[in-house]
Amino acid sequence: MTETAQQSLIVGILLAGGFSRRFGQQDKLLHPLAHGLSVAETAARAFIDALPNAVSVVRQENTVLQQALVTQGYRVTPCEAKATEMADSLKLGVRAAQAAFPDATGFVIALADMPFIQPVTIRKVADQLKFSAIVQPTCNGQRGHPVGFASRFAQALLAVSGDQGAREVLRAHQHEVCLLACDDEGILQDIDTPADLP
Repeated sequence: MTETAQQSLIVGILLAGGFSRRFGQQDKLLHPLAHGLSVAETAARAFIDALPNAVSVVRQENTVLQQALVTQGYRVTPCEAKATEMADSLKLGVRAAQAAFPDATGFVIALADMPFIQPVTIRKVADQLKFSAIVQPTCNGQRGHPVGFASRFAQALLAVSGDQGAREVLRAHQHEVCLLACDDEGILQDIDTPADLP
């Protein structure tokens, strides 16, 4: 292991600040899966198992999910009602990660509506981030989540806008993206509507 790898501190950022508009009346993040845990709790458990140093952004009014994630070990940042776009949640998450872990060398950003990603995949992204500027997993040739960024991209992440989230940064730095092939189809599976549930 190199000196760089030994000194790395990769922090997880779980984004759970969406409105679930396409799911209907119920909050998709609180929808229980077959094993009893909600969509967001399932995603959160896999994520923090892989990255114990983690923060999460949750809607201010979603106190049930906030408490569940605190119990799992997250440092939770409430997302106010005026924060309506993905970029708002992302920026809150990056600021929270910087405040909680000022020595972070990188961030792995995940979405709470993607509960099927395997912890081993998340660890592989984090491990590769010790040697690459940006890491994005792929499965069957398709790019997925979570995505890792070296800490030097913090300012670029804080400058994003709209509902594109970190895609702007990925596009602007395509030549620095390491595509990490895996056989985890969970990196491609998000839950937007009830039809997406298993």
